[in-house]
Amino acid sequence: MSTIRTYFQGIFEVIQSTRKGMALTWKHAWNARKQRTVHQIQDTNYFSQPDGIVTLEYPALQIPTPVNGRYQLHNEMDDCIVCDKCVKVCPVDCIDIEPIKATGLIGHASDGSPIRLYAAKFDIDMSKCCFCGLCTTVCPTECLTMTSEYDFSVFEVKEHNFSFANLSPVEAEEKRRLYEQFVAEKAAMKELDSQASSGASPDENSLKSEEPSAKPKPAFKPSFKKVANPDENSLKSEEPSAKPKPAFKPSFKKVANPEENSPKSDGPASDVQDSSSTDQLPTPK
Repeated sequence: MSTIRTYFQGIFEVIQSTRKGMALTWKHAWNARKQRTVHQIQDTNYFSQPDGIVTLEYPALQIPTPVNGRYQLHNEMDDCIVCDKCVKVCPVDCIDIEPIKATGLIGHASDGSPIRLYAAKFDIDMSKCCFCGLCTTVCPTECLTMTSEYDFSVFEVKEHNFSFANLSPVEAEEKRRLYEQFVAEKAAMKELDSQASSGASPDENSLKSEEPSAKPKPAFKPSFKKVANPDENSLKSEEPSAKPKPAFKPSFKKVANPEENSPKSDGPASDVQDSSSTDQLPTPK
């Protein structure tokens, strides 16, 4: 009796759960009669739409990506100056560049920067990219950007390697050979100019090179004070030294003697004159 009751009780629970599930499904289906409006992720009510159809017919219909989204990398080679900054800053080494020097100015970027290098190889491996955006930050001409393309799934990993080189392998080899030839011609011209400036033929230069070179003259020769001989100093010390001349010699005024100033007496007339003169003169203190 208990077994039959348990059997029918299980059937009843299944019917009840099915009824509740279907009621919830029909409720959401009735509320989702209208399509949800498309909002940007920056909008405040982006996640506040509880009702409505959200499934899109991809890829015919796609939700718009944010403006500052970081997705697939792209390089505009016409503005690239092959400065190699993106390679140095990449934390996962997903960018590989092989530059080739040009013999002259190739052109100018959109911002006026001169282009003097060819890019024989400019590969970006998107399977390694961590979408940090550092390469786009350091790019001086802003030729490296992150596009809004986020769906680049492939069956082979090698297809994630995007090539942006502006030279084919044959053209790269030709540019490399032209630059080597340019460097060789420049070195030869420099050697000819040096020979012409010296004004000697190659035979004379070879003969001069065989001769022993003169001792180079020092750029600065220090001068030293002459040290006197001890014997000479001893002899000079034995000689009588001259009396040193004083730096200053004072001068004094000569004081006259009173007796010399008085006239000499030659006779009696002079005595009388002297007595009269002495009487008139005041007595000295």
